[in-house]
Amino acid sequence: MKVAVIGAGNVGAKAVYYIAEKNLADIVMVDVVDGLARSKALDFLHAAPLRGYEVRIRGTTDFAEIEGSDVVVITAGIARKPGMDRMDLLKINVGIARKAAAEIALRAPNAVVIVVTNPLDVIAMVALRETGFALRKVVGMAGVLDSTRFRYFIAERLGVWPGDVQAMVLGGHGDEMVPLTSYTSVGGIPIGELLDPASIEELVKRTRTGGAEIVSLLKTGSAFYAPGASVAKMVEAVIKDEKRLFPASAFLRGEYGLRDIFLGVPVIMGRNGVERIVELPLSEVERRALDASAEAVRKGLKDLEGL
Repeated sequence: MKVAVIGAGNVGAKAVYYIAEKNLADIVMVDVVDGLARSKALDFLHAAPLRGYEVRIRGTTDFAEIEGSDVVVITAGIARKPGMDRMDLLKINVGIARKAAAEIALRAPNAVVIVVTNPLDVIAMVALRETGFALRKVVGMAGVLDSTRFRYFIAERLGVWPGDVQAMVLGGHGDEMVPLTSYTSVGGIPIGELLDPASIEELVKRTRTGGAEIVSLLKTGSAFYAPGASVAKMVEAVIKDEKRLFPASAFLRGEYGLRDIFLGVPVIMGRNGVERIVELPLSEVERRALDASAEAVRKGLKDLEGL
């Protein structure tokens, strides 16, 4: 099996490392910055005797190297910088995504595409349009990351092992995301039995601003360990055909009453990408929150059409 990661920045590089650690597939990193992907690939390979991974890792500037990939991850793009407005960021990252998608369509026509570049739900739409792939073959990584943050915050508050916490976060990847407290539990016990409503709401708010919290502390960048691990978990589900239930950004055709939009929903991930979208019963409050999140994504799509 072969995985291509387009973009050798922090998130792409950590994803490669986690994929290699599990010996999931041979990996090629592509980045337009001369020497960046190649240097990191060599560094990973130097660690192989110590870490025990046996996969081949290549770094290059040549998109021809992604030929025949089973999964392609798009992490390439820039973060918003001082003085840039939202449209400036969108214009640059859409251009990068369009070029990457065209290369994927040409060289890896059977791949599952996992989009990480922000604004994620909008860039996923760009990737779908530019590749012309089947809807199930293009998916955005956000829900896995947002859910794992929610799980950690709950575990930290309760003093329990994070692996015992199960959570589901839907909606767009932003302040309008929708952590579903009704589907959150610890060892099978509903979260409402363990925490009071005020504490739960506090953790929900922290989850929504989890990425911004790291940016404010780091000051010169954004999160990459948890995003990289989230990418690797999704790649693993595809490579191993695991049929894992994840929250991920998928193209909706009426599910949850929404249409023609990428939005975070529960999906079954396997060899074919999004094998199935799972529709959960939502409370009226959760439904309104999901609709509001979808509206925020639609505003981004209007900006996209303006380009």
